[in-house]
Amino acid sequence: MLCHYTTVITPRQLNSGCFSNNFFLPNDLPKNHPVTLTSVTPVELVLALDAGTSGVRTVAYDRSTTVQDSSYRALTQHFPRPGEVEHDAREIADLCVATLHDVAQRARANGHDIVALGITNQRETTVAFDRATGELPHRAIVWQDRRTADYCQDLDARGATPIVRATTGLVLDSYFSATKMRWFLDQGHMDDLETPSFATVDSWLVWSLSGGIHDGFFVTEPSNASRTMLMDLDTLRWSETMTTLFDVDPAMLATIQPSLSTFATVSANVVPELAGVPITGILGDQQSALFGQACFRPGVVKATYGTGAFILANVGEKNPGVFDGLITTLAWDLGAVAPPSYAVEGSAFVAGAAVQWLRDEMGFIDESSELEALATSVSDSAGVQFVPAFTGLGSPFWRSDARGSITGLSRGVGRAHVARALIEALAYQVRAITDAFNDGGIALHELRADGGAAAMDLLMQLQATNSKLSVLRSASLEATARGAATIAGLGAGLWTSLGELNELWTFDRRFETEDPLFVDLGYAAWRRALEHA
Repeated sequence: MLCHYTTVITPRQLNSGCFSNNFFLPNDLPKNHPVTLTSVTPVELVLALDAGTSGVRTVAYDRSTTVQDSSYRALTQHFPRPGEVEHDAREIADLCVATLHDVAQRARANGHDIVALGITNQRETTVAFDRATGELPHRAIVWQDRRTADYCQDLDARGATPIVRATTGLVLDSYFSATKMRWFLDQGHMDDLETPSFATVDSWLVWSLSGGIHDGFFVTEPSNASRTMLMDLDTLRWSETMTTLFDVDPAMLATIQPSLSTFATVSANVVPELAGVPITGILGDQQSALFGQACFRPGVVKATYGTGAFILANVGEKNPGVFDGLITTLAWDLGAVAPPSYAVEGSAFVAGAAVQWLRDEMGFIDESSELEALATSVSDSAGVQFVPAFTGLGSPFWRSDARGSITGLSRGVGRAHVARALIEALAYQVRAITDAFNDGGIALHELRADGGAAAMDLLMQLQATNSKLSVLRSASLEATARGAATIAGLGAGLWTSLGELNELWTFDRRFETEDPLFVDLGYAAWRRALEHA
């Protein structure tokens, strides 16, 4: 019986004229057997480098924002002592190079044109290094780390909170970078460095990718700089008041430029396949998800369920001031394209990390994807309340001394009830934040959801009912990477306007509010459990 063989060949192979039966076809194929040759059509691609808390991913997008390829590497987590979380900055850079190499090599082999690179990253995580030698005197301190909580309490007791709030829009908390920088200085880690420098992960990656000690560019942008507690939220420049308060020399900090601009080009010595490709867009991961969800108008809010849960609402072009329990931050600065946009944010420090804990430490599930099926095998949580405050409580509580708890246990409680209680807690955490938005007079129109946990229908329905908002689950749960790609592509001219990007955003399902009686009772019980945490 005869059958057709379909063989994919690249434009480079077609142009070379080297194709033959021996090169493309099975050795035992009979002579004159019908064969269909299919070529790969070259396209323009923009790459997104997403350096997250759990791992690093490079994703290639085409002009329709369709994912063409991706590569992922998990990042090692270090927990030296309770409340301390660290990453190896060298490992972060190496994993980024590896994933970029994977995707770029395949793209080049298929004849695709890579027009730009965008970067998005875990925010607040602080890298201490020597720009002259590349030396790293200590591992990076991760945003979740609480080692500077006592220092923050001391500053608060000295009356620093009002000026921090007014200047930066942030709360005085160990979450942010300035206190981590102060720790490096106080511990003497910067003393013997030739050119002591502090970087958020975006700055560290641009410096590394553009050549490092060989003339690497040391730059950042306002969405990341606004998370250091050192940037003036009005001027989008380093604040003399803040650098004086924390005693951080501004010479140790990167130069701030718009989120959409040409930051550097990739060095041929670092990623040969990307030599000369411009880095044209950078955003902190949560602002990048806001951009990737096309939340371009005031009142549109997104929730990203990643390692933590982060809720950002676009509030327009004017700094709105501060709100109880929430922080004000910069969404993005598009340079000449549009005025800067601001956002109000609430952060729950633990979301997906609690799922990992149930999987890895407790053995409740083998894969994270099994959680929803386990939770839906019971109709309710049987009175169990899960408070996932493993690294303190973020918005709107801001209690660094809180710790996780599971309460309401009885002899009839099983794994499924605990699993369901965790999913309910993820929705409750976000409800506390959206309630704070409403209390602050911020009108919310709809909630756009992304991140790995957003794949759970149970969570999305609970969220819609708890927050009393329509929840639109993004067609792409990787909104963070999409945001980095689209801002970089906008900078490179692949897309021409925010309106064009808005037309490309789609959602796969809408969840509407149901009868809130039972979730309201559950939320009240969870708030009582929270008080004991």
